[in-house]
Amino acid sequence: MPFLFEDCCLDADRRELKRGSELIPVGPKVFDLLLFLVQNREQVVTRDDLLQAVWEGRIVSESTLTSHINAVRKAIGDTGKEQRLIRTVSRKGIRFVGTVQEGNFVANAPDTDSTIASEKLGPILTLPDSPSIAVLPFRNLSGNVEQDYFADGIVEDIITALSRIRWLFVIARNSSFAYKDRTVDEKQVGRELGVRYVVEGSVRRSESRIRITGQLVDASAGTHLWAERFEGTLDDIFELQDQIANSIVGAIASQLERAEIERARRKPTGNLSAYDN
Repeated sequence: MPFLFEDCCLDADRRELKRGSELIPVGPKVFDLLLFLVQNREQVVTRDDLLQAVWEGRIVSESTLTSHINAVRKAIGDTGKEQRLIRTVSRKGIRFVGTVQEGNFVANAPDTDSTIASEKLGPILTLPDSPSIAVLPFRNLSGNVEQDYFADGIVEDIITALSRIRWLFVIARNSSFAYKDRTVDEKQVGRELGVRYVVEGSVRRSESRIRITGQLVDASAGTHLWAERFEGTLDDIFELQDQIANSIVGAIASQLERAEIERARRKPTGNLSAYDN
């Protein structure tokens, strides 16, 4: 059931935050923090409450907690000065003070207006002139939440490495991580983020070995362009993370270049020298 307040809709099941018809990209911890505040809006929540609920009892710095609260306020159009929706209670904690309605969406209702159907799919963004890509959070298939850190680290390394390719437009981490723990349709992701290509994958661990799968999808056509599996041991987890990320980026870059050259042959649009490194 979604929570409605002001012009926002917070959908816990779909893990989505919308303001009006716009999907607001937020990181997983920011989303969890906002959801916890909304669900516990009848009371002041303390720092310890937040650490237990959002960070599973792990200790984080005061600056980390403050930056996440600020990110929540920004996502819903609030500020620390206004405190219209999230109020700081001196020496106690914080509380969500906005008026909240718990709403139901009507399922299986016929859509006679194409605008309504378009909003359900999310805003459609225009593709940039350069090749564009989003790297989605890799699925953790191990059943061990600690592996989320490893999987998220690989994705961050891939995003950073792809960002160094000057002819490639790469979606920032905060936007792509809004899809964490969600079953997604690549075509919809492409429409919502305005990208032509999507990278997705999974992580599986068995004792001291780990297996990573990755695949590259043409989001505009919904077709798979490349898929590969990588394996290694956890003797040096950071070295393994770097090796896998570099291998995936190398494979993706070559596949992207081939796909873009083929697309240019079908529809000539300029000069292929833009793809020279």
